[in-house]
Amino acid sequence: MRARATLVGSGAVLTVVAGLFGGRGAVLGGAAAVAAQLAAVAVLRPAMSGPQPGFMGRWLLGMAIRAGTLAALLLVAATHRAAMPLLETSLGFLGVLLPLLFFETRFLK
Repeated sequence: MRARATLVGSGAVLTVVAGLFGGRGAVLGGAAAVAAQLAAVAVLRPAMSGPQPGFMGRWLLGMAIRAGTLAALLLVAATHRAAMPLLETSLGFLGVLLPLLFFETRFLK
């Protein structure tokens, strides 16, 4: 529970910072990144102490969740440019997700 709260807190701080630089689109992208990371960590955590094939399958599913979230976000941003500027939204997503990925092992404990 503590690791999940740390993930959400870190993601919120990164989303606010992204929002200061990129505006509303970056905030929406950052929020989507935090949600994708939460889902990916929730999928991977049960397999942390299991056999390697199970771990790799869940790791791949987590990566698919992140990529699918980015694809959906880009699709919505490309079709609704007035509400979600494409560049700011995608940079907000990547600007929040990449630091969270670097510290993912801390959230999996």
